[in-house]
Amino acid sequence: MKSILIRNGLIITQDETRRIIDGDMLIEGNRIAGIGKVKDSADIEIDASGQAILPGFINTHAHVAMAHLKGLLDDISLETFLEKTFVLDSGRTEKGIYNSAMLGMAEMVDSGITSFHDLYYSEDIIARAANKFGMRGFLAWVTLDEEYTTQSGSPVKNAEAFVRKKHGDLVTASVGVQGIYVASDETYLGAKDIARKYDTTMHTHLSETRKEVYGYASSHSGQRPVEHLSSIDFLNDRLIAAHSSFVTMREVRQLAKAGVKVSWNSISNCKLGTGGMPPVPEMINHGITISLGTDSNGSNNSLNMFEMMKFSSLILKSARWDPSVIGAQKILDMATRDAAASLRRKDIGVLKEGNLADITIIDTRQPNLIPVNRENIVQGIVYSANPVNVDTVIVNGRILKRRKRLIRKLPETLKENMI
Repeated sequence: MKSILIRNGLIITQDETRRIIDGDMLIEGNRIAGIGKVKDSADIEIDASGQAILPGFINTHAHVAMAHLKGLLDDISLETFLEKTFVLDSGRTEKGIYNSAMLGMAEMVDSGITSFHDLYYSEDIIARAANKFGMRGFLAWVTLDEEYTTQSGSPVKNAEAFVRKKHGDLVTASVGVQGIYVASDETYLGAKDIARKYDTTMHTHLSETRKEVYGYASSHSGQRPVEHLSSIDFLNDRLIAAHSSFVTMREVRQLAKAGVKVSWNSISNCKLGTGGMPPVPEMINHGITISLGTDSNGSNNSLNMFEMMKFSSLILKSARWDPSVIGAQKILDMATRDAAASLRRKDIGVLKEGNLADITIIDTRQPNLIPVNRENIVQGIVYSANPVNVDTVIVNGRILKRRKRLIRKLPETLKENMI
């Protein structure tokens, strides 16, 4: 693996004090070897004058193998969306899952995302795609009751078979649960047992819609999903709960006490018209770690962290009638260091010596970022930047995008083989 020296950049470290440094960054192997004024030489040198260097974005809720569904599931309710995706999932091939995953990764890397947290079946196929593309994947094999699944065999057994295998340096395997509407207590606790046995994280959809929450409560003596999962001791600090849009303050306290992390999927929720939003300020005040997730291309139509950061910030400001309710720095934290913390990783999400070299370089010389400078670079990234500004993306010490072009070219026939 070649060494890389990035010179003359504005380094947004995202460390504990959120230092911003003018200087250089040396990468040796797959790790950051130096930050500041670096006198060494390297195999590859990148001049980052007029550019900002920051940790690669981390997408904490995705279904990357659904990348081919852009434009096929628009303007319908979540219930209809789920019915249609169930039919589409039942007829998929290994080749289609692999190709669609490759497409999704290309889109994410193009917008500066270096890691993604996935929830799907056939994660073994997605793991192969991640290793081939060179992207870091946190892959949660989805479990649900057998009567609802399109998987062959037992989803819980499939998840354990996936988790216990090694899938390469770029892939971290884990277990997930689809949601309380298709998973019994036995399935939830089976997933929890796998996570504890193999020391992994867990991932699930939780309290995404009114129908999910109130439908469950009406058939379970008024007990809401978070309350029920708390009562069976499923909630714990391994869990990343996607959505969490319809939760009460009692449930916020239950999530916080258990150490549950939340992936906020603002664009997907709004596009599906679910009508809810996590009580983000209250969650933060109770110590809940929140990150950002795009969800799938079926419900979002893009895997773009710049859109996620800006939209999430604006919708919260609007809903609370308060532009100061959340700042650009906290939003950037959600896309980097807080996402890494949610995934129980200290070696990504922050630029410091010894951490893995997952890095995005932003060109601030484009018209949409002028006159951004050192004092307002974070605001510029959150409110003004877009994938056009992404000059270079490095994952695990390998360059995946350079001079605004992806290194890996997708085959022309890809779109014909994604089902």
